[in-house]
Parts: sequence; C-alpha cells; structure tokens
Amino acid sequence: MRDKFLNGGAFARSARGSGNNTATAGGAGDATEVNGAYQSRMSDNGIALSAKLIVSFTATLAAGATLTFAGNFQDALTSGGSGVADFGDAVAATVVATGGAGGSTETGTFEIDVDLSGAREYIRAQITPNLSAGATDTCAWHMDYVFFGDHRQPITKSAVNIGSADDI
Repeated sequence: MRDKFLNGGAFARSARGSGNNTATAGGAGDATEVNGAYQSRMSDNGIALSAKLIVSFTATLAAGATLTFAGNFQDALTSGGSGVADFGDAVAATVVATGGAGGSTETGTFEIDVDLSGAREYIRAQITPNLSAGATDTCAWHMDYVFFGDHRQPITKSAVNIGSADDI
C-alpha cells in the first residue's frame, strides 16, 4: 500500500512568478525591485497553504564579486492587485553567488519557503537583485512558484513516476 502514497505531485502545482529579468552592476536592473505576477492560490483541489519561490539565475561575476537577492511578498484580493498589502516577513539580502578567481559564470537557484495559511487568494513576490562589482557583472534571472497543500487527501501516486521513494 505504501507505493500508492509516495508522490506529492497531487498536492503541488507550479506557476510563473516573472518573465526574464536582467541586471548589470551599477546599471539597468541592479538594485531595482521587480514585481512578480499575481498568482492565485486557488486550484480545482482547493487553496494552496504554502509555496516555494524559486529564483533561477546565471551571473557573470568578477573575482570575489557577489550576487545577492532580497525581497518580500504581497497578497491581494484580485489578480489586478486590488487591496494589495505586504504579506509576511521581508527576505533580507542573501548572497547567492560569488565570482571565482579571475571571474566566473555562476548558475543556481535561490529558494524561499512561504507559509500562505494567512494570505488572501492572490500572492506575488517582489525581488531585488544586487551585483557588488563594476559594470562588467551581469545577471539573467526569473522566478517561479511551486504551490503546495490543497484540501484533498490523501496524496496519491502519480500516473508517471521516475525512481522510487523506497530507494531514498
């Protein structure tokens, strides 16, 4: 019976948080807050109770230079932002990449877990990238959500499954 309750896919769904964003140290997009798109927490199975915001990035950094992300979340009554208000605690500037010796290209993700149990239906992230070095440093990035926790129980096995939780 355990093999029927392995996969959280029935409890999860994804949504795009923003399109492609860019930043150049000391220039366009650097230290500039980007408003993500409002996403509904509602699905056919109920309302999401938590989310993971995933900020994916590729940065070209001088030796020792850093890329940081900071941000916050907002909730609203509608997809147009009616009644928008800050939601939850702000996310302090966090170093997500540091340039290697002689400079390097760094690729990765910065993930933020969000408890949505007290939020209104629509949520968006506001993320601020910051590059520490001169105008040669650049960053391309975007953000996506994975929403979790509707009211349907139990979590059931997906139609397609790669690997096995028994192997973990």
